[in-house]
Amino acid sequence: MNDIENRCKELLTKNGINLNSEIDFDINGDIHTLSFEYIIDTFMMASDSSKTAFLAALQKASESKNEGVRKFFEGMGQLLLITHLSKKIETA
Repeated sequence: MNDIENRCKELLTKNGINLNSEIDFDINGDIHTLSFEYIIDTFMMASDSSKTAFLAALQKASESKNEGVRKFFEGMGQLLLITHLSKKIETA
């Protein structure tokens, strides 16, 4: 686990937010469930500058407490799913 990933996860736990919290996304009637930890882990595979931007955005979202963090992870989860689905379409 890298330093930025640790800082993201520590930020959540310090604010009393469970890493296993989940968000459901309905895509054409199919439900996809992503945990906060999965979203963090996936974004930590990006470039160093992207990781830093992710952490900065999460820190900003945490200033709004749980609601800001939830909206942040909803947006990041949507981005992951859109990216995943667009890659599936390209290969089809």
